[in-house]
Amino acid sequence: MKLFVGLGNPGGKYAANRHNIGFMALDRIASDHGFAPWRTKFQGELAEGTLGGEKLLLLKPMTFMNLSGQSVGEAMRFYKLTPADVTVFHDELDLAPGKVRVKQGGGHAGHNGLRSIHQHIGADYQRVRLGIGHPGHKDKVAPYVLADFAKAEQDGLDDLLRGLSDGAPELAGDDAGRFMNAVALPTAPPRSSATTAPARPAPKAAEQPAEPEPDNRSALQRLADKFR
Repeated sequence: MKLFVGLGNPGGKYAANRHNIGFMALDRIASDHGFAPWRTKFQGELAEGTLGGEKLLLLKPMTFMNLSGQSVGEAMRFYKLTPADVTVFHDELDLAPGKVRVKQGGGHAGHNGLRSIHQHIGADYQRVRLGIGHPGHKDKVAPYVLADFAKAEQDGLDDLLRGLSDGAPELAGDDAGRFMNAVALPTAPPRSSATTAPARPAPKAAEQPAEPEPDNRSALQRLADKFR
């Protein structure tokens, strides 16, 4: 059994915030893969399903971001899971919008949701870092992450969420490489093999010098021509 956790803040006020991209990812996975309806459990919302032959739990903590670890810890203890069974989807300031990285263990880099999870279950869980870009100055971070995605970002966001959902079975099966390939497809589709470059014209054959005409003069005529 695996546990996918999406980080965000509860309530309609925050639903479209950049900080809630973890919630958005889990909502898309649950919808696309026919998970059971969300139900209130472990101070959060829980949905159950199967991906890649693996029983999978989706959890959205409803404790607000700074206390996310409380919900995650409760769910882990109830199902007797280890940190290695947990994958957390969260916003990442240090990645450009649309970029995704999978990371096992490590620090929380000041992310309040990860900081709380560290306090409750330790650091040895997997993270899916979802790039939202950086506003350019640390004083602008809070209003930036708590603002909605701009209209210009919506198409890219939808492509990203579709890729995350498409790759979720691979991630549940512990194949991070194939998961990343699936994520990349909607945002960087391969070139069509049907499009071929126009054929270059065959190089012209080098012109051969014309053969001299045969000299049918007699020896006496040729000798006389030399003195003309």
